[in-house]
Amino acid sequence: MPVRPSELKALTELTDEDLMRLFQQDNSEAAYTVLVRRYRSPITNFLYRFVGNYDDALDLAQETFLRLYKYKHTYHSVQRFSTWLYTIATNVARTFYQQRNRYSTASLTSMQSSEEEEPSEWEIPDTSYIPDQRVDSTYIAQRIQKALMQLPPVFREAIVLREILELSYEEIAEVMQTELGTVKSRINRARQRLQELLRDVYEELYGTPTSQAE
Repeated sequence: MPVRPSELKALTELTDEDLMRLFQQDNSEAAYTVLVRRYRSPITNFLYRFVGNYDDALDLAQETFLRLYKYKHTYHSVQRFSTWLYTIATNVARTFYQQRNRYSTASLTSMQSSEEEEPSEWEIPDTSYIPDQRVDSTYIAQRIQKALMQLPPVFREAIVLREILELSYEEIAEVMQTELGTVKSRINRARQRLQELLRDVYEELYGTPTSQAE
């Protein structure tokens, strides 16, 4: 049965957690629809930044919301809904990326283990490592995406969650299911690598190397 517009409008003021409660307890299709509309764009954007192809991102976003529907009862009200949903999206993206690139579990485990040997606490520099995102330029957007795709997947995942979705370090640690210190290490390394990859873009925009722009 189609969801009535008036029913949707009545639910738009509810929090994510309240909508999820309705979806779980009453199997409310309207609550599910509001959640999908609310998160469709940010989830698709995250997945695009991670996999680098918009059509794939749309397919993976659909899979994410299908899993939300199928596994709704695994959500617990003490969790922040957005963190739970991004965890689903991250797992969907990881599975896709592993299949696409034939990554072995051993290589991923080795990469994560080597990072965890780094100091557990990192000072995260408050620097502008990506050129001004207000610049409306397809070229700049393409360069940023190309640079992101050159990062190791775990670095790209962390930096997108932090800088694109603006999640807290604690939320990112929960989504990535790793330690807070590891999250900070990955973000720090991703920022440094992006500075190197986008150095010429900085110089083109600002006429100064990134080291001076900081």
